[in-house]
Amino acid sequence: MGLLDGTTQQAYYQGNDHGNYQFVSLTDIINQFIMVYVGEDKIIPKAKRLDVAFHAQRALAELSFDTFKSVKAQEITLPPSLQMVLPHDYVNYTKVSWVDSAGIKHLLYPASKTSNPSSITQNTTDGSYSYLSLVSAFLENLPTDTTLFTKGAGVTIDATNNQVDFTAASVVQYGKLNWNNIAPEVGKSYTLTYTISNVPYTNPNDATFSDRKLLPRLVDEFGNQIDFDTQYENGTYTQTLAMVSTSGSATSQSNRFYFQSEAASGLGFQGSVSDISLVEEGDLTLNSESATWSSYKSSTPHQNQNDDYMDDTYWPMDGSRYGLDPQHAQANGSFYIDDNTGKIHFSSNISGKTVILDYISDSLGTDGEMQVHKFAEEAMYKWISHAILAGRANIPEYQVNRFKKERFAAIRTAKLRLSNLKLEELTQILRGKSKQIKH
Repeated sequence: MGLLDGTTQQAYYQGNDHGNYQFVSLTDIINQFIMVYVGEDKIIPKAKRLDVAFHAQRALAELSFDTFKSVKAQEITLPPSLQMVLPHDYVNYTKVSWVDSAGIKHLLYPASKTSNPSSITQNTTDGSYSYLSLVSAFLENLPTDTTLFTKGAGVTIDATNNQVDFTAASVVQYGKLNWNNIAPEVGKSYTLTYTISNVPYTNPNDATFSDRKLLPRLVDEFGNQIDFDTQYENGTYTQTLAMVSTSGSATSQSNRFYFQSEAASGLGFQGSVSDISLVEEGDLTLNSESATWSSYKSSTPHQNQNDDYMDDTYWPMDGSRYGLDPQHAQANGSFYIDDNTGKIHFSSNISGKTVILDYISDSLGTDGEMQVHKFAEEAMYKWISHAILAGRANIPEYQVNRFKKERFAAIRTAKLRLSNLKLEELTQILRGKSKQIKH
């Protein structure tokens, strides 16, 4: 019975399913394997359909990487950012190129001597690393929006001297300086640094004044809190504490950091606080763009101004480039792939050009692409057979080795067939290869 029974030529040519006769769907591969290779008096007496489907998908993915022809490609006009997002089903590229006015591809070479590393923010004075700061740059973190920042009764802001004045903060429950919407986490450590000045106490060790303290506190959304040491003397204080789980519960004071004026007998802390910094330890702050990528994209590489394939002056200085590294002896441009961000970065001379990415996928992205060329159909059957037998106990080793050899031979045959070598085309190419080439 013919495979095309029921399908007329008119229906084929008027339809949209052109050229698909050369492929077999993965569903048909699975069904035919179960029907022919599995059963009584066969090499595989039993096999679950789920097992066959798994090994069929693994075979399709592996053969897609180095046996099947790569037919996937994307074309974009490269924007000024000089970046192209990798396709959603991207596994590896086969070639990257741009297209000239004649529609001819010009291959780009990979720039292996550059990259886009994470750029750590450093202090300009000593080069030390900067960490994620929750409260820093004092004046910048005093927004006018009271949902983000509030101050209690008697607390005043001295923007001129970059400090907060607690002189009149005599009531405990209202003598606070709050940063809202800060989200600390249990298990992380936090370093608090601040400076106290203008304390009017003549004898700070006197019990009357030592009760007037400033309490820094950090609270998470569940009510867990860090109480830093209370202070009441002039000086700069630094302390690092870890947020641990306590018996607290979520309150209106959650997710915030604040200074509270502790008091005794109605007398609150008096003085000013400045240079406040609350840092979450362990998380480095990163620059939005690395200096390496910035330099790469801003440089002006040598480029060929005569980019028309039909132009006889495409190769300037003909014959005068002896000794150049062949991989770099071209003016098409370069690229590199940043796998961390999932983007391709291009040199500046590619900006605005039409860029084509030819790439490999695993052929498992959609049901429509899960198909096998008929040249490789036998390789699929041998792969599944070997995989099932190799994964079972009590299978003689000679049987596993037999199917391993058959799988290898079937894949090799599929590669030769899919290489699509034509005798006439090969002969025409070899006619120009009679010159002696020195290696």
